[in-house]
Amino acid sequence: MFADYSSSELLAIFAMQGFAGLSLFSIFVLMALGLAIIFGQMGVINMAHGEFMILGAYMTYLTSNLFEALMPGLYGAYFIVAMVVAFVSAGALGALVEWAMIRRLYHRPLDTLLATWGLSLILQQCYRSIFGAREVGVSLPDWLMGSVAVTDMIEIPINGLFVMVLTLLIAAGVYYLMYRSNWGGQVRAVVQNRPMAGAVGINTGKVDRMTFALGCGIAGVAGSAFTMIGSTGPTSGQLYIVDTFLVVVFGGAASLLGTIASAFTISQAQSTMEFFLSGSMAKVLTLLVVVGILMLRPQGLFSLKIRR
Repeated sequence: MFADYSSSELLAIFAMQGFAGLSLFSIFVLMALGLAIIFGQMGVINMAHGEFMILGAYMTYLTSNLFEALMPGLYGAYFIVAMVVAFVSAGALGALVEWAMIRRLYHRPLDTLLATWGLSLILQQCYRSIFGAREVGVSLPDWLMGSVAVTDMIEIPINGLFVMVLTLLIAAGVYYLMYRSNWGGQVRAVVQNRPMAGAVGINTGKVDRMTFALGCGIAGVAGSAFTMIGSTGPTSGQLYIVDTFLVVVFGGAASLLGTIASAFTISQAQSTMEFFLSGSMAKVLTLLVVVGILMLRPQGLFSLKIRR
């Protein structure tokens, strides 16, 4: 298999595969961070997480059309504005969903699974009714087009680099919120001992609502990034929900570091095996390995001790 390639060609192939793995890692992290906050910190199985992501993608699509129609001279800046709009829109819907439905289902994980699955179907039909059943796409601004030539044989797409930088910034922001801010201390207090957190004056209901909104808002930003790698349809979010849950559970449901480590491990494994096997076989083998590891270590790669 390798005899047909020179050493420089093999190096270029593996470098490109490695970058493809990093691009996949970025998408996994963006999607899994929001779910890790909702599932890991709150214990809510949010089957509608993909639909919050697609809401962000549709907001990006609408923002693109708005800038193109009304402000063509500022079209190059639309994507930055679109990410803010996606975050606010998905976060606001998340806060509404938590207030109207989720807060009544805490400590009933199977009920949250069924309720959010029903919500996902409702949102899919809403998207289908508003935007149509056909997939839509956005045109990237000029500064996200093209690639950076590392060597004569290796070129890295600029939009891939942008997604990676965006992922690092969001991960750093989430880390600061969760581990360096007063609000993050309240969240961790509620996770570790909810009755005691309430007894010392923490508004646990408000913390839950803001936490759920933050997770959904990050999913909206992931939807904006998603428009750079694929088209957007009413059911596009369901294509990624399994991989996202796999990343969160494998890394450790309540661990931010575990989520990032899990996303890196799974993305690099899939990308490397896709060079030797088909894409579907790479996914199957990755899933089997992850399931085998979880059988030996059910708490995932990293775990937190939680007082009950």
